[in-house]
Amino acid sequence: MMDKAAIAGALREMGTMMQIKGENPFKIRAFETGAQAIDDLEDDLGVLVDEGRLTQVRGIGAALAARIAELHLTGRCAALEEMRRELPAGFPDLMQVPDLGPKKIAALHKALGIQGVADLKLACQEGRVRAVKGFGEKTERKILDGITRFEDRDERLLLSQALPIGDQLIQHLRASPLVLRAEIAGSLRRGQETIGDIDIVVAMRGEQGRSELPELPELIDHLQRFPSCSHVVRREAEGWLMRLSSGVSVDLWVVGLPAFATALHGMTGSSAHLLRLRDHARERGLTVLPAETEEELYRQLGLAYIPPELREDQGEVEAARDGTLPRDLIALGDIQGMVHCHTTYSDGKNSIEEMALAADALGMRYLTLTDHSQAAFYASGVKPDRLKAQWDEIARVQEKVKVKLLRGTESDILVDGALDYPDEILEQMDVVIASIHSRMKMDEETMTRRLVTAMRHPLFKIWGHALGRLLQQRPPFACRVEEVLDAIATSRAAIEINGDPHRLDMEPRWLREARKRGIRFVISTDAHSVADLQNLPYGVATARRGWVRRGEVLNALPVDAFLQAVRPGNRASG
Repeated sequence: MMDKAAIAGALREMGTMMQIKGENPFKIRAFETGAQAIDDLEDDLGVLVDEGRLTQVRGIGAALAARIAELHLTGRCAALEEMRRELPAGFPDLMQVPDLGPKKIAALHKALGIQGVADLKLACQEGRVRAVKGFGEKTERKILDGITRFEDRDERLLLSQALPIGDQLIQHLRASPLVLRAEIAGSLRRGQETIGDIDIVVAMRGEQGRSELPELPELIDHLQRFPSCSHVVRREAEGWLMRLSSGVSVDLWVVGLPAFATALHGMTGSSAHLLRLRDHARERGLTVLPAETEEELYRQLGLAYIPPELREDQGEVEAARDGTLPRDLIALGDIQGMVHCHTTYSDGKNSIEEMALAADALGMRYLTLTDHSQAAFYASGVKPDRLKAQWDEIARVQEKVKVKLLRGTESDILVDGALDYPDEILEQMDVVIASIHSRMKMDEETMTRRLVTAMRHPLFKIWGHALGRLLQQRPPFACRVEEVLDAIATSRAAIEINGDPHRLDMEPRWLREARKRGIRFVISTDAHSVADLQNLPYGVATARRGWVRRGEVLNALPVDAFLQAVRPGNRASG
């Protein structure tokens, strides 16, 4: 079954293709309206489909409801597949060129036979585009600039964008009777914060007991039925490139079942990790034979099993050899409480009750309600005179849910390093997250002094989204990180591993430095909505990349122990 995001994307793709084909504009608008309706849908899509109630959703008529139901139930749409066959394979890339809309693509295709970005670039360079009616020299230059931006674009996906695509592809592949096994590999399996392309290893069904592969046309046909598949091309003996209509590239490595574990291992580790293993094997005269599992491969090398997230050549091979590799890395199932959650009291989208019910449904033992403090006027920070109303509401909601509700704040770290709110208010909180949201362009010396002052504050606090980075948007601010870590190691503080997929802060190298100093962590969702509670796996993946162990994560503790560890006014904690 396709999820809402994939269905909305498929509807928009159909609308765009209809524009290129010059179809009825009212029909085209209906697909965009339907896509938006699916994006905004709060009800369970599966229930609406099963009960035939899609047409009750504003913006969805009977014809569109049939397309949506087909996509949801089968993962494909015959009309979409027919459109893709009718249009050249290079059209999805053309649709990503800035300032080049469907109408222009259609006109250029009709006039010049343009079928892809390479065709269009050559036509611009040769001055043929300006001769097409409605274009001209200025438009031609603008299109060529757009092509340059398209070619120079950062094609890397956030982990949160790549993982759902990878999961959907895996489910699609496993639905084929030809496929025995299919697993995600590469940087996505290692949990990196951004992904260049998606690697998948597939074990095909061969003749009985044989490792040779059968002919692949049936597998290619199956791949092309994936809803957002643009085209599939062969790259080398065992490699296939699948291009999605969104521009995402998927590398598929197809092997026989006996070679699956070896291929999965070889396609997962970073190049540096694999080279380190090769050198390790050569130094000891070892030969690795085909194995049924990755664990067996590492055993042949005389090494403890190295989890995928650690395969970066950051000392993991030596640790696996010496018996010092952590065997109790934090796992998703270890987390007992959701930390760092916002509500409508500041800039959250959901109420206290809605957040609490969602945490309850996820089986969490506790939920920290940490809205922005008063200085965060840009985020509707909670002024002191509203705190009592918030705490009263927390008490009322607590009577309706099992999850323990903890009252707290995300306190701004002010310019001088002081925490927002006076100490007598902070001491009444269950948890204080201390974060920087303003004046991020301070010089290194001033920012370091600001953070050290905050971390040495006598009340226990959690350093929130530590270095303020936003992936692909804003770099970390300047400070001497090791000096701040030294201050934390001798004070009453912990570090947040922020699960917001746009942050994933701190990065793994600093987590490893913090671990050396005995600093503890919380893994947060930084949730501003019920949906954001799903950020937890991204925080856990980042923690694992930093070698963080279960016993080092405070919200892996039961609620009473967590409170004992983090309560600001508890002078014995820390």
